[in-house]
Amino acid sequence: MSGWTLDEMAARAAADIPEGSFVNLGIGQPERVANHIPPGFEIILHSENGILGMGPSPDPEQEDMDLINAGKKPVTLIPGGAFFHHADSFAMIRGGHVDVCILGAFEVACTGDIANWSSGKDGVPAVGGAMDLAAGAKSLRVITSHVTRSGSPKLLSQLTLPATGRGVIDRIYTDLGVLDPKGDHFRLVEMAPGVTVDDIRRQTGAPIEGSA
Repeated sequence: MSGWTLDEMAARAAADIPEGSFVNLGIGQPERVANHIPPGFEIILHSENGILGMGPSPDPEQEDMDLINAGKKPVTLIPGGAFFHHADSFAMIRGGHVDVCILGAFEVACTGDIANWSSGKDGVPAVGGAMDLAAGAKSLRVITSHVTRSGSPKLLSQLTLPATGRGVIDRIYTDLGVLDPKGDHFRLVEMAPGVTVDDIRRQTGAPIEGSA
């Protein structure tokens, strides 16, 4: 079995973003999506700490720690980009002005539920803006590994961790493929190279329909 690398997952997620969208990228793996937006393709990236118009990650020698995203990672700014108050940034999110949001996740259920703020009783909770984005973004997507480090499925019939949002996820990108939650099952949209339907079924904690 092969599958997508982290950058290939990010590129696949970027390919589904409609041109002209205002897009929020969550902390961690979603941040990579910024580096895979095709040149000349107009997508406006938003960061909840108060940036509109982020560009790709800078080269190491050009990093400016006064210009960072919500995950405290150095970023660049495209021409026309803007800075503003944290409260104004959340007003954009809560007002429904974010077209697409891509989040990381600990778990995603086939009902469209997502858990990404607490990994359980031994974890350190970190809500951030995820709950606001889950409620305010017009389209919510997830990019994550298909299984945990211990090999347990992250795509499940129902969440076992505290929920961030219920029935909010439209699409999931993993190292094994692209899937859509459909209530009582996941629909397989696309498989990564070298991956079979049986591979995905074996590593998913919910029914799978479709053969991509």
